[in-house]
Amino acid sequence: MRVLKFGGTSLANPERFSQAAQIIEKAHLADQAGAVLSAPAKITNYLVALSEKASLRQPIDTDFKAALDIFYNIIDGLYAENNNFDLQGTKSFIDGEFNQIKELLVDIHQLGYVSDEVKATIDSRGEKLSIAMMKAWFEARGYEVTLINPVEKLLAHGHYLESSVDIEESTKRIGSLAIPKKNVVLMAGFTAGNDKGELVLLGRNGSDYSAACLAACLGANVCEIWTDVDGVYTCDPRLVPDARLLPNLSYREAMELSYFGAKVIHPRTIGPLVQTNIPCLIKNTGNPDALGTVINSLQSSNLQVKGITNLDNLAMFNVSGPGMQGMVGMAARIFEALSKAGISVILITQSSSEYSISFCVPIKVAEKAKAVLEAEFSEELQSQALEPIDVIRDLSIVSVVGDGMAQAKGIAARFFSALSKANINIVAIAQGSSERSISAVVSQNQAIEAVKATHQALFNNKKIVDIFLVGVGGVGNALIEQIQTQKRYLENKDIEIRVCALANSHKMLLNENGLSLDNWQSDLENATQPSDFDVLLSFIKLHHVVNPVFVDCTSSERVSGLYARALSEGFHVVTPNKKANTREIAYYNLLRENARQNQRKFLYDTNVGAGLPVIENLQNLLAAGDELVRFNGILSGSLSFIFGKLEEGLNLSEATKFAREKGFTEPDPRDDLSGQDIARKLLILAREIGLPLELSDIDVEGVLPKGFSEGKSVEEFMSMLPTLDSEFSERVNKAKSEGKVLRYVGQIEEGKCKVAVVAVDSDDPLFKVKNGENALAFYTRYYQPIPLLLRGYGAGNEVTAAGIFADILRTLNN
Repeated sequence: MRVLKFGGTSLANPERFSQAAQIIEKAHLADQAGAVLSAPAKITNYLVALSEKASLRQPIDTDFKAALDIFYNIIDGLYAENNNFDLQGTKSFIDGEFNQIKELLVDIHQLGYVSDEVKATIDSRGEKLSIAMMKAWFEARGYEVTLINPVEKLLAHGHYLESSVDIEESTKRIGSLAIPKKNVVLMAGFTAGNDKGELVLLGRNGSDYSAACLAACLGANVCEIWTDVDGVYTCDPRLVPDARLLPNLSYREAMELSYFGAKVIHPRTIGPLVQTNIPCLIKNTGNPDALGTVINSLQSSNLQVKGITNLDNLAMFNVSGPGMQGMVGMAARIFEALSKAGISVILITQSSSEYSISFCVPIKVAEKAKAVLEAEFSEELQSQALEPIDVIRDLSIVSVVGDGMAQAKGIAARFFSALSKANINIVAIAQGSSERSISAVVSQNQAIEAVKATHQALFNNKKIVDIFLVGVGGVGNALIEQIQTQKRYLENKDIEIRVCALANSHKMLLNENGLSLDNWQSDLENATQPSDFDVLLSFIKLHHVVNPVFVDCTSSERVSGLYARALSEGFHVVTPNKKANTREIAYYNLLRENARQNQRKFLYDTNVGAGLPVIENLQNLLAAGDELVRFNGILSGSLSFIFGKLEEGLNLSEATKFAREKGFTEPDPRDDLSGQDIARKLLILAREIGLPLELSDIDVEGVLPKGFSEGKSVEEFMSMLPTLDSEFSERVNKAKSEGKVLRYVGQIEEGKCKVAVVAVDSDDPLFKVKNGENALAFYTRYYQPIPLLLRGYGAGNEVTAAGIFADILRTLNN
């Protein structure tokens, strides 16, 4: 005997109902089958709504008709498939049942109240009608059917709306039926009968439990739960697309997973099966050939952790106070009071000092629980032996479950480390005495991120970075190309870079699974979503992005002003934009404080030297205890090129024109020759070593005299520039006569910063730096008299993009 249970989604329409029937028939032909059915999808919701609306004297016609239409649609489809199906007889039976429901609703409407007894009768009618339709289907196929009436044969104790089955007595009752081997056995789920013979419910979604009870009573070989997924996964595959299907679970693992929120199996289903050692098989009606998940008494596969669950809509109570320490019986009083009030406690944790006890209950009973506790401890609260009872609402329990955890080392560390890296605050923790589960209580709005981050840490070696890129000009374009080029290389390193957003100053593209970058330019041009940082924030919250990286490839002051908020909202920030690090020192410090508090990274190695690892190396030196004594650096590729040409014999105007034509300078060369860009870079370095300077504190000697060509166009400036040639040529020749060359240098020494034209001799590391190269000489306590020298091309889209790419990958080391 095989007992098969089908849920509502497996019976939702004629096609699915017929498919379920065929699965039952196939099982029956191989080994006599018994089937337990739920109501078709949506039916129970409609029936619950009908009694509630009737009690409130609200209209019910729409819900009534919608429910009836679902049944009519199914039987019409079954008749179309097999004309032997008793369409009129089944329709007459359905109409009769709905007429009874209508009569009950009239009474409820008049009373303005629905009793639990009547509610149970209405709510369970869908299961009864599913059985009637399935019976007609099998009879149309020529089979004989044995109907088991659960109200008569399953004895249950409890309440009208939630009872538990007495397996021993029910086995005797069902055993008296002497069911012929050739008969298909059918039983409605969700219902049983009390000792008065009245219909009672086994709790919402209790048809799984019904099937387990029937399997136990019949001594079945297996209990199959047919649903709409292939089996039990390591976590909800709707939340984590790469969740793994588990081929097997132990009974104990399944109970832990279901208790802490796994949706595939009802929490009470395992109990009757454990008692009789009947395996449970989870299968997919839509994919019957899939192997599914087997739950039995055997030690399961070698995975240490089997699953991650989240149980939502909880409230946590904290009972604490100075009077608790050493007070005998406090815990007993707390939980006895809750038990008497019918309140289920889901998780318990106690401080080692005995000063407080914390526990979680469903949020729907939070007010009731608080009232119960305040009544129980009224004297202690009044005398202040206890502090006012603290209630934290809107919480979730995220649990890691697996038999192998008892022997494994480091599971808890990886679990809590994953939550920490995802910036998820843990409200409380608890571990079962069996060491089969570890639970963390977190804010409900972070539960999905917690599941994703934990699954990534425990089941997946792949590291995922979700990029939100603002600025798709030269540098941004080059970065996108590098991401595409390096995709396969990174996959071999178990790294996936997903570009989830692209934005320019007007429009943006968004996709939580990563944008296709094949035609991103035209896609962005045709986008309809305006650029909006608030939309980005809403997007990462809506899709529970665990590791978002905000990449700013603009030079915008406005965009740099968003960094502090981005860090607070959970983004890492990576940027070549120097504006944020050269704003007022208060903002500079705020960025670092927000990054620290939110465990995010603010990375800007491309602020100085583009692709040269300047900031990272300087930070490493300082972290190792080194101190900067003096710094000299050529920090501008354009001025490196221009001053190199001066050395080769060109005059200032010729060298500048040549550099402009080669694309070394900004469109207006005065932006380079003013020295302000170098001043910004020098300020960033100075602040990095702890100097609290502002941009106005940098002493800047521009290449041009103050006020030169002020108010003139670029072309007018270029025509005026030759007037400075003779003066500069004299400086070049004077330096040359001394065996020196002119370089435009940023300097830090004795807490002061200066940008100036400097003559350097052949012993200076900057002597040979030209043709657009950057060179940075750090004279430190460790590196002197020979400095640490970083030299290379410090400009260009590809070089800068490569530096940004390196910073993006560094976010994985959070």
